[in-house]
Amino acid sequence: MTICGDRIEAVEPCGIRTADEDLGNVAIIPGLVNAHTHLDLSGARGMIPPTDPHHFTDWLRGVIAFRRTCTPAQVQADIQAGLNECLRAGTTLIGDISAGGDSWETLSVAPTRAVVYYELIGLSLKRSDEAIGAARRWIDNGHKGTTTCQPGVSPHAPYTWRADRLPTLTDDLLAANERMTIHLAETPTELELLQGRSGALVSFLAEVGAWDPDGLAKCPEQILELTRKVPYALYAHCNYLSPEVTFHSNQSIVYCPRTHAAFHHPLHSFQAFLARGVRVCLGTDSLASNPDLDILAEARHVFNHYPDFPGDQLLRMVTLSGAEALGWACVCGSLEAGKSADLVAIPLPDRDLADPHKLLLSDFEGKRRTMFRGVWQDS
Repeated sequence: MTICGDRIEAVEPCGIRTADEDLGNVAIIPGLVNAHTHLDLSGARGMIPPTDPHHFTDWLRGVIAFRRTCTPAQVQADIQAGLNECLRAGTTLIGDISAGGDSWETLSVAPTRAVVYYELIGLSLKRSDEAIGAARRWIDNGHKGTTTCQPGVSPHAPYTWRADRLPTLTDDLLAANERMTIHLAETPTELELLQGRSGALVSFLAEVGAWDPDGLAKCPEQILELTRKVPYALYAHCNYLSPEVTFHSNQSIVYCPRTHAAFHHPLHSFQAFLARGVRVCLGTDSLASNPDLDILAEARHVFNHYPDFPGDQLLRMVTLSGAEALGWACVCGSLEAGKSADLVAIPLPDRDLADPHKLLLSDFEGKRRTMFRGVWQDS
């Protein structure tokens, strides 16, 4: 691979030219993409144990209680700590859901690309309108995008965001800022709420003063339809979404394997979605539910539990598929001439296999080296 400045100039077969730098026994892959995380929860590692799927509201209460203890300074420290962990893992593109857009100041100057999704909460008319107003002010006040950081919005979930305000987001806030993400079909309690206006989420929402049944969608499929015009629409988890539902080319799923396992959800349908041509990428979720923010470890978890799943597809899910889902594929996500020189060198075990992806996805550890825009980050 030949790099000129901050761009890849050529990717050619071995032996075409003499290397200026030989990295040794490594796999050189595109910079890793963590398409779904919450950096502001990095201080919650090990503090809010995941529950079983039917007691998800107990975990939500723990998250709310944790956030209430955090000062603004602590939130910023947690965001920085989470970012540092992502960078050590070789991540060069992050999709972060951020309360109040708080991670923008850190991510916009970091050696990584990012989409900062301004989180929106509001099931009632009043709260949703207030949230839209706050997000509009945030975007207008210096958060319209840079060469490495772009804004988006995140109507949190169907049980916390008013369904009939989704078209407003598409026509208004996303007119120039094309990215949206929403948690969808994450738990059985969510489906129970949407389909029957019943279950544990009813009492939870009433407890926090946010219950308004008029704001609820009828089903997850309605959310997909209401957001079909979003240029880059990303749906987090989809643990209980039927693999037969209709997706459009602009819509993607982000699957968080180790968080999925921590909550003891049934097997994810990611293979069925992929077989139908639906884009699926990977994320870590937050340290409130995951042991670390290493997106390659997510791919290795999938490989360990689905050993027959093709390694090249897994690599794509943590690189180009994530870049496509976040709206950055024209710049990064693959090693191609003309794209940004974003890459990571992953140490490999001292053996050979017919399929090199199996070496990459083995649990072999070693110091990774990351290049972002043509500059080694450990130099």
